[in-house]
Amino acid sequence: MSGPSRRAFLRGLLAAPLVAGCTGGSAGPLVLAAGEPGGFYVEFGELLAEALGAAGVPAAVVNTGGSVENIQQLRDGAAAIGLALTDIALAARNGEDPFGGPVPLLALGRVYENYMQLVVRAEDPATSTADLAGRPVSLGAVGSGAAVFGDRLLATAGIAADVTHRPLRDAVAALEAGTADALLWSGGVPTPALAELAARRPMRLLPLAEHLPALRARHGEVYGPVTVPADAYGPAAPVPTVGVANLLICTAALPDETAAAVARTLVTAAPALVPESAVGTQYLDQRSLIGTGEVPLHPGAAAAYRELHG
Repeated sequence: MSGPSRRAFLRGLLAAPLVAGCTGGSAGPLVLAAGEPGGFYVEFGELLAEALGAAGVPAAVVNTGGSVENIQQLRDGAAAIGLALTDIALAARNGEDPFGGPVPLLALGRVYENYMQLVVRAEDPATSTADLAGRPVSLGAVGSGAAVFGDRLLATAGIAADVTHRPLRDAVAALEAGTADALLWSGGVPTPALAELAARRPMRLLPLAEHLPALRARHGEVYGPVTVPADAYGPAAPVPTVGVANLLICTAALPDETAAAVARTLVTAAPALVPESAVGTQYLDQRSLIGTGEVPLHPGAAAAYRELHG
């Protein structure tokens, strides 16, 4: 489907009553809590909504601050499915901050890899996280997984910075204007808003892989080593950073047949669910969809995967 027709399709869905996502009924589209405009969550969410619609499950994408807000929307019944980083999903299931109590999330599949991207202007002298001590840094939007990871990163590294939490596009504007010296983003590679920034002015990423041992010691093995490919944002060498798997999640309120339909779509439409701009290691691999770790699969999704793969 072309860009204009895809947008028209989604506008039509968003104009309809968003009821099915709350009730599990058929009065409206399935509500998918995605993320910020300019980020990979929204791109992926729109592709998934299109594929679900083609499979007979109308779906509507809503913009949010990211993982934390998505989980809150699922908990409160405002959305039926959503995207979340594995570390944030586990924090929710365990009732850790910022959730204030356990949220019994289930997974529909492990969909792709998120890359932690710490961005500075190309001319900035910083070469590591430690060089940002005392400086103005935007650590993700309120309600995002990047905000939680950013706090964990600075605590693990023993660094104090002048921290703000801005939406991605505001953080990009602050970096360009010089009111922020760095921004942290968690998403696919390349993230559209960061690619747009790189096209306007030189920028680069700081390596984060050095913090992996300490992060894993404190927070478990949800974090792993990944590399942002060379030239992802213009001429640059590969950058070793921290990755965390991204899950498509729901609660037990999602009917089994709906969960099964989503799982089947993830498998059968997998090639169409990776944005064309993506150059990094994206999951959406039929073998890894079921690898949701400590977040159990929804029974309907598990049944569909068994039916498809034995």
